[in-house]
Amino acid sequence: MELSGPIVLADHRYGKAENRIVRIYRQSTRHEIRDVNVSTVLRGDFADAYVAGDQAKVLPTDTQKQTAYAFAKQPGLRTIEDYALALAEHFVADIAPVASARVEVDEYAWQRVSVGGVEHDHTWVRQGPEVRTAAVTVAGKGADRRVWVVGGVKDLTILKSTGSEFAGFLTDDFTVLAPTDDRMLATSLIAEWRFADTDGDWDEVYAGVRERLVETFATLHSKALQQTLFEMGKAALAAYPVLAEIRLAAPNKHHFDYDLARFGIENRGEVYHADDRPYGLIHATVARTDAPEAGLAWTR
Repeated sequence: MELSGPIVLADHRYGKAENRIVRIYRQSTRHEIRDVNVSTVLRGDFADAYVAGDQAKVLPTDTQKQTAYAFAKQPGLRTIEDYALALAEHFVADIAPVASARVEVDEYAWQRVSVGGVEHDHTWVRQGPEVRTAAVTVAGKGADRRVWVVGGVKDLTILKSTGSEFAGFLTDDFTVLAPTDDRMLATSLIAEWRFADTDGDWDEVYAGVRERLVETFATLHSKALQQTLFEMGKAALAAYPVLAEIRLAAPNKHHFDYDLARFGIENRGEVYHADDRPYGLIHATVARTDAPEAGLAWTR
């Protein structure tokens, strides 16, 4: 098949990825820290830059970087959702060629050091690998303005040593996996939840959704990781009516019984080989039927 239609510029966007920003609040002797990774993406009237090399409408990616740092001071970086909202609003409202802006923020948690049972005012220990995330998209100007806020968490690693099975699955000539009614279940969860509007209590929702995801994983007798994800998503949406939908991605971090029989040692689910690849990767979106449309919420 030969095609002969005109060749045109299709989708295009540009931005500044992974600006590493640390903000210290020093208003008292007890300091506060915010440690983030910020990426900005702009869409708009930039076609001339691609097809003719004309940069007249291009706001440099370096300017986007400088703006991200400046906004960490004013208006500030108390919550990553409010910070991302302010930054995205600025690009759309104040930069004429910009039609929409997306700001993605990863936040790295720090825990205060305790000295003699008392929290230290200005020393922390880095937590992880779990990372809090936020993505804000602002599109349109004036009466046409639309805003989408997505909160989330990634690298939330959870493991249960029992309470999980996998049986009754489809088989064919290449199936060698044996069914089991008791297995180790572990994943490094990525969860993103879309707010129905911009009036959420970001911190409270983050803590509450995270708690319900973990609780459901722990207490549900799992017949499959797919079922577990659906129930986790249901629990989060049931607890927070402000959420329109939640998207979950879960790599199955496999643990296999290690063969100790060759050494004359019995192994009854006590020693495992943790296999990092290949791995099953399960996705699920759990949504309300009356949720407002996602629009550009998930566009990267």
